[in-house]
Amino acid sequence: MKINYCLVSISILFACFWIESCSLDYDPVSQYSDVTEEINSEGEKPIFVDRQAAIDARTSLHRRFRSGQEHWYLDMLLLNETHSDNAYAGTYGNETTPFAANSIEGSNINLARDWTGHMGNIARANNFIWGVDALPDLTSEEKRQFIAEGKIIRAMIYFDMVRIWGNVPLITTIAGEITSESIVDVYPLYYPPQSDELTLYKQIEEDLLEGLQYAPDDKPNDKDKSLYATLPSKQVARALLAKVYAEKPLQDYDKVIKYADELAADGFDLVEDFEDLWGVALTDPNEPVSNENRAISAKVRHTVESIYEAAYFTGATSWVSFMFGRLLDNWNNNFTWAKWITPSRDIIREYLSEEGDKRYAQAVVWYSCGWSNHYPMDNYAFMFKYRSSFNSIIKIRYADILLLKAEALIAKNDFAGAASIINRTRNRAGLGNLPPSATADKEAILNAYLKERRLELAFEGERWFDLVRHDKVEEVMNSVYERDPDRIPLVYPFDQYSYKLPIPATAIDANPNLVQNPGY
Repeated sequence: MKINYCLVSISILFACFWIESCSLDYDPVSQYSDVTEEINSEGEKPIFVDRQAAIDARTSLHRRFRSGQEHWYLDMLLLNETHSDNAYAGTYGNETTPFAANSIEGSNINLARDWTGHMGNIARANNFIWGVDALPDLTSEEKRQFIAEGKIIRAMIYFDMVRIWGNVPLITTIAGEITSESIVDVYPLYYPPQSDELTLYKQIEEDLLEGLQYAPDDKPNDKDKSLYATLPSKQVARALLAKVYAEKPLQDYDKVIKYADELAADGFDLVEDFEDLWGVALTDPNEPVSNENRAISAKVRHTVESIYEAAYFTGATSWVSFMFGRLLDNWNNNFTWAKWITPSRDIIREYLSEEGDKRYAQAVVWYSCGWSNHYPMDNYAFMFKYRSSFNSIIKIRYADILLLKAEALIAKNDFAGAASIINRTRNRAGLGNLPPSATADKEAILNAYLKERRLELAFEGERWFDLVRHDKVEEVMNSVYERDPDRIPLVYPFDQYSYKLPIPATAIDANPNLVQNPGY
């Protein structure tokens, strides 16, 4: 077969650029990394040379959700809270303002780093899965478990990506070197086109169902409280499946109920005190506490409500927490500049709409500061759920899944059953049961449900996705200024194109097969 060597050279150059610019972080089988063993150009060595290398790679993969906090946590909050009615941009600048003003473009640097981070983690997961599969040193049981864990992580990453961007490249293999002999097979792996949402959701479902079969159990009472990150367990797979089946492409509310109930059977429940999820405590009650160096840690880690959590200990604290407010463990550290994700007057008004909601004090705190972007500087609102560098980042918690069951019951016209669930989170918050008017019809119970999810899960990265799932973006966001005139003005009204964000321009420049989302 005749080969166009110019095309080969251009392909290799593009591949090198893509690797260097980190759209896939690195080529998983041609560079050395913490999860990749040395391999020659003929691929004569395996990805992992022995069992210990695979175990080390597994640990590294698990800990990716403590490091790299920008794309899977910080920017997910920026999207879900600031791009919705929950929060203001916090500061004025290229990074945050477009999310509040609905003027996000493909050139946005946050979106670029998010794409890079997510695709890099996909590459790591794929590398781990394929490396483990080819390693003879593992028992068949270990191999199935490790691969299942890798696939749960891959599914979790893709679930975030498909909700943000819609059609994205589906990569489940690893790319080899481009040569004149391999170009036809390998080229598409370097420049993958986007898959449609249904295809992506089916792959997510497949990965999670395999994870459910072979991943380890990690029930609340079995959790190792010293772990930096929750294991990708059967329980994580169940929770993700409940969330996946609530979304339109695979929407199946019977399965939402099924997996929510299975998590309850596994022992997951609401903690009695909402503060246990976010509070801090003295590490030594006899040690004096100063404003400069507070001897505190998270009050509780890996609670009965926490399904997937990244925990932080001395020597490995969370840096991202200082992006939101004042650190209780280091009072003046990084408190000289305006913070991201400032609670909006609209959500504060919702918290105060019923007297006694205990969640308000756990979600919003007021300090004096040196700026007045959204409030007077002597009484300024900050998000409070992540209040120290020792607080865990809870990626998935049971209250989210329990409320999704209520959503499923509403869809099945079981308004009383849905209200019973909503009352559980309300009662924990110190509120009474829903009034009878809230269950009068589907619109009433759905409005009560969406309000409850908003207040229960505020500043946890769910609000925007809730509005999208229920086709409420235009209704809620184009009218928010009637309720909250203090927001910065919209550049563009929200419309049918607002439901997905633009593909980063850097990704499109690096991969000629990517197509920009409509409206951008």
